[in-house]
Amino acid sequence: MKKLLPLLLLPLFLTGCFSTPAVTVNNICTLMDEEVSWYRSVKAVEKKYDVPVHVLLAVVYQESRFASDAKPPREKLFGIVPWFRPTTAYGFAQAVDGTWDWYKLKTGNHNADRDDFDDAVDFMGWYMNQSNKRSGVAKSDAYHQYLAYHEGHGGFNKKTYQKKPWLMKVARKVENNAKRYNRQLNQCASELNSNSIWSLF
Repeated sequence: MKKLLPLLLLPLFLTGCFSTPAVTVNNICTLMDEEVSWYRSVKAVEKKYDVPVHVLLAVVYQESRFASDAKPPREKLFGIVPWFRPTTAYGFAQAVDGTWDWYKLKTGNHNADRDDFDDAVDFMGWYMNQSNKRSGVAKSDAYHQYLAYHEGHGGFNKKTYQKKPWLMKVARKVENNAKRYNRQLNQCASELNSNSIWSLF
């Protein structure tokens, strides 16, 4: 039985943040060409909230790696046993329960699901628009938009992120990815916009 115990516990230790495979993105054009409905969704959000597509996609990538059922990794009991998750964050946007409920209340999108890409990026666009209104963050400023997204508007306005060097480092990664995505999208936008599959939506 003692020999079997490590084998029985192994699946617990191998449990990741999500079961849907994460997506590695070297070129955002390739992903948007494969996921036409996703491209349609981010373009709709850009039009609705005036939040640039490359900023939206950079935050989605950082939060969930485009996995629909992403969750924060479990904390470890005694440093080894998987325990509770630190927050209720879930889905493409990693929105927590309270903020998601706030979004549904304010937008009237009561049937929104965090594991639905269309709903998740609409939430992101709405939240970034709120960051612009409540915290004065430019919608094209991926660095500060991510900090406001992570810390909440109250925390961002109090500059709580300044005590978190690791978070500012992550926000810089988001900014760099946004710039890279923008360069890539500028090269393929005409092809994506003329994709014949659009006629199916």
